[in-house]
Amino acid sequence: MSTAIVEAVALEKRFGDHQVLHGVSLAVQRGEVVVIIGPSGSGKSTFLRCCNGLEVAEKGSLRLCGQMLMQQGELLEENALNLLRRQVGMVFQSFNLFPHLRILDNVAIGPHKILKQSRHYAETRARELLEKVGLLHKADSMPNSLSGGQKQRIAIARALALQPEVMLFDEPTSALDPELTGEVLQVMKQLAQEGMTMIIVTHEMSFAREVADRLIVMEEGRIVEQGATADIFRHPSHPRTRALLQPVLNNEAFYEQ
Repeated sequence: MSTAIVEAVALEKRFGDHQVLHGVSLAVQRGEVVVIIGPSGSGKSTFLRCCNGLEVAEKGSLRLCGQMLMQQGELLEENALNLLRRQVGMVFQSFNLFPHLRILDNVAIGPHKILKQSRHYAETRARELLEKVGLLHKADSMPNSLSGGQKQRIAIARALALQPEVMLFDEPTSALDPELTGEVLQVMKQLAQEGMTMIIVTHEMSFAREVADRLIVMEEGRIVEQGATADIFRHPSHPRTRALLQPVLNNEAFYEQ
């Protein structure tokens, strides 16, 4: 029996006549941070969405947290799927906060409604998570008063509130202005240091180099290269990898960080 907390085997996914995933296989161990890079349209986001049942692959299998999520295009029964989704937190490019709820309520509502925690306990835990992401002082604010970076940090706190075993990040800084990106990446670095299992799709190469245990390179729905992050940054073997890393490959300061 595999010890991987996430194990995808030969996933294939189509949208109409367009095949997005071509036999993608990937195993992620508990506590591992895996970063996926690749050009737009390479299947990175689709793979992540398959990992929590938002998309269903037509072929292959997917096991999460020791439970089979999908096999040969068949998802778990809906109630079982919802239970499993509690173990997999996901942070999207968009923040998806409830605009009519205070920040505190945005974070506490999931544990209260889904985990059936008391309102007092859920709010206490929400305050702890807001402090973790540096936004406890915004507990009583409304989402429309926050910057994009602050909203994304709230989205991370909200995902963590359900106590997931795995966190999935789909380009969490792509919608942010450059000056706001760092505050979100800092929270993610802290999670990595604490041992959270994470699969991250990102274009932030310095961040990938710093936090990823393993780098996955996708192109046209296939994994074309993978390995230890330091090895791939120093000795990329696939042309697509070299093209993606070209801006940093010759930057000596990058390697001195």
